[in-house]
Amino acid sequence: MKMEGESWERLVEEFAGVGSILFAAGLNNSHSGNLSVRVGDNVIITRRGAMLAEITSQDLIAVGLEHDDSGIALASTEVNVHRSIYESTSALAIVHTHPRSAITLSLEGKDIVPVDVEGRYYFKRVPVLEVAQAIGSKELEKELPELLKDFPIVIVKGHGAFAVGGNLEEGLQISHAMEWSCDIILRCRALGLSVDELLAKEEHGDW
Repeated sequence: MKMEGESWERLVEEFAGVGSILFAAGLNNSHSGNLSVRVGDNVIITRRGAMLAEITSQDLIAVGLEHDDSGIALASTEVNVHRSIYESTSALAIVHTHPRSAITLSLEGKDIVPVDVEGRYYFKRVPVLEVAQAIGSKELEKELPELLKDFPIVIVKGHGAFAVGGNLEEGLQISHAMEWSCDIILRCRALGLSVDELLAKEEHGDW
């Protein structure tokens, strides 16, 4: 499967734009993370080891949603995780990031609840999924899509976040909002503020 002409050029621009913002925002390092979109019965995904800050046409790999083809060897190591998400949810785009604050909080093994108003507007909580093998495993393929049916973003403990949406920009927005909320939680703790007390006050309308 290969898109051509203006449609393909727009898609490359979309990947490149989102990839560069993710890197500039510190949500990925030079070679981490991956992006994909679903186009019919196919998945367009970043190639293995691609630099998201400098995506070109050569960095996008088309693979079948259900069946391997010639592009599979070049596709991201997370390709089967992306496939499982598309097969189990209504997502049309996936953004996988390695955000530092979110990963740090995930090591506690507890779901993350934002204390900031903006974060709580987007999500009441962000599930933290713990699996034995956090990168491209069968366990991840099974467990992650089930959570993404009900939540727009999930953090895999110690690994990174998977966000879904109708397009890459939606995935970018929710990924950035989540990391912003996680950074605020860490800053509150650094100031000696009790996150639990802040959440209790918010719940009872005492803010």
